[in-house]
Amino acid sequence: MQFAPDTLIALRSAVNLVNSAEAEVDQLRTVADLDHFLAEEQYSGFRAGTQGELREVRHLRTVFRALWGADVDEAVEIVNNILRNARALPQLVKHDGWDYHLHATTHDAPLADRISTEIALAVMDVVRSGELDRLRTCAAHDCRAVLLDLSRNRSKRFCDTGNCANREHVRAYRQRKAGAGTK
Repeated sequence: MQFAPDTLIALRSAVNLVNSAEAEVDQLRTVADLDHFLAEEQYSGFRAGTQGELREVRHLRTVFRALWGADVDEAVEIVNNILRNARALPQLVKHDGWDYHLHATTHDAPLADRISTEIALAVMDVVRSGELDRLRTCAAHDCRAVLLDLSRNRSKRFCDTGNCANREHVRAYRQRKAGAGTK
């Protein structure tokens, strides 16, 4: 599936944000962790650098997790609520070496509003393209991480947070071997 570059970046950021809660140790425990996440995801703009800002961003993980497994009407309701609450006004912006892309808040809007609206705009593209089923949960039996399936044949089943694919393949192999030994 081909999405606009800023849509892909926002969707991957959503995956990384949601999955930051799925690691053995929460990856957004401190303001420094948030700073690292924002640098990795290349978010720009005003930062308060407070515990309150960290709490707001951590809360977004729950909001966006709901998109994985949501039907279209539920996803639209989530996206519309985000955009309404942030008083989003989509516009094309060019900054920091990026070519024109969509923003729906000002440069100095609260960080959680900027993150949530960018992701909401990306999910709008996913919904409008009829591709919501590309937002998936890892198929590993012991993993709750989310993933974005951009494969041509919609075949991605495992997340990128660990070795889920290897673990599941080894588990299936051992089950097959155990089953073959009982016959």
